[in-house]
Amino acid sequence: MNKRHFGWRIAYLFAALGIYLVDQASKAWAVKTLRGGESITLISGFLDLVYAENPGVAFGQLQEGGSFGRWFFVVLASAAAVAVLIYFFRAARSDDRILGACALLLAGIVGNLTDRARLGYVIDFILLHYNSYHWPVFNVADASICAGAFLLVYDMFMTGRSERRKKTAEVANAKSEASASS
Repeated sequence: MNKRHFGWRIAYLFAALGIYLVDQASKAWAVKTLRGGESITLISGFLDLVYAENPGVAFGQLQEGGSFGRWFFVVLASAAAVAVLIYFFRAARSDDRILGACALLLAGIVGNLTDRARLGYVIDFILLHYNSYHWPVFNVADASICAGAFLLVYDMFMTGRSERRKKTAEVANAKSEASASS
């Protein structure tokens, strides 16, 4: 990896650090402002800020783990962060979508990992709802993980589609060359 490409990777890692810091600062704000049961309505009927402690994983799932569950998720999140870093440093420099996705994933994983290791739960505070439907309360790290995962899936779809088009074009060219030489 040359220095120029390494510099771009460092820039993506600084972006991940920025998202991580926003996540941690927003959670500290939520503890200070919302922990006493207060809520703030940002968009009536759609977006509120409320305090929640989530000992489980994504969107409140698997909450009954106790101390074992806490450390299991810490180890799992640590392994996920290492896997994302390995993928990040193996990705081609030209693949900004992958590098961006990895930065988003890393920021979110480490943001929630910090809470879980330090507190035993993750602080959530963003509540989306419409009428009686309520999306599970989440945080900046969760949004970062979802955005990173979306980018990875989108990239896989687009890469697969691009490769299929390339193969179709190659087959068509081979057929036209074969018929031209006959």
